[in-house]
Amino acid sequence: MKKNIKIALFEYTMITLAAVLLVAGVYFFKFPNNFSFGGVTGIAVVLSAVTPFSAGTVNFVINMALLVVGFIFFGREFGEKTVYVSVLISLGLSGLERYVPMAKPLTQEPVLELVFAIVLPALSSAILFNIGASGGGTDIVAMILKKYSTVNIGTALFLVDLMITVAACFIFDAQTGLFSFCGLMAKSLVIDGAIENINLCKYFTIVCDDPEPICDFIHEKLTRSATIFQAEGTYTHNRKYVILTVMKRGQAVQLRNYIRLNEPSAFMMITNSSEIIGKGFRGLN
Repeated sequence: MKKNIKIALFEYTMITLAAVLLVAGVYFFKFPNNFSFGGVTGIAVVLSAVTPFSAGTVNFVINMALLVVGFIFFGREFGEKTVYVSVLISLGLSGLERYVPMAKPLTQEPVLELVFAIVLPALSSAILFNIGASGGGTDIVAMILKKYSTVNIGTALFLVDLMITVAACFIFDAQTGLFSFCGLMAKSLVIDGAIENINLCKYFTIVCDDPEPICDFIHEKLTRSATIFQAEGTYTHNRKYVILTVMKRGQAVQLRNYIRLNEPSAFMMITNSSEIIGKGFRGLN
């Protein structure tokens, strides 16, 4: 029970952090520059330019409407995390509009602001994905499409994002439209890179004569496990042992340093891996 509470507390803390990053990136960098590269926030930027409503208000209305649609289609199956994220983001943007109004961009450097408008929401999406949460918004549309149609979800959402970006070219100016196109092209790359770095682990293949000291260090100091099997050198035909283990980055540094100092004859191959599934890493579900 206590373990479940700790996990839930950790997850909702991370979700809150992700929501704060997204709200900061959207409100301080995306909205003031009219960057429109997809999602509900992109729609909000475009609609706020042709209606008397602010981008934050439009975002709030669309997100709440999508939540209602989500409950209609999924009922109790609709994720609590999705609701929490959607409400938190919508209230955050509306609150900032009220208490921290922005009449113009923070700086005179639109390229710099585009970087933050891409990176902060992308990092937010990576955190949410990593703990199995959804950011709401167009993710709800994707969930509905996945359940009730055979439409390629990635293509459908990209086309929607593309239409929003094209609209920005006509509603605003060419510079804003081009910046929005850059944001659209870079968004998925940055999200993928952020997810990969968050999950990055080190995969060790260690060839040695005596595996016991290394395995003891892995078990006792790093609280990890390993797989070991016998091998034979093709040149000397001496008996060797091969140790396979996976570490988080901080633990990998400790293991590498230990082997270099205490087992200098061991042969190490260290490989980056961002998708480790199993006990102690990502769950099978």
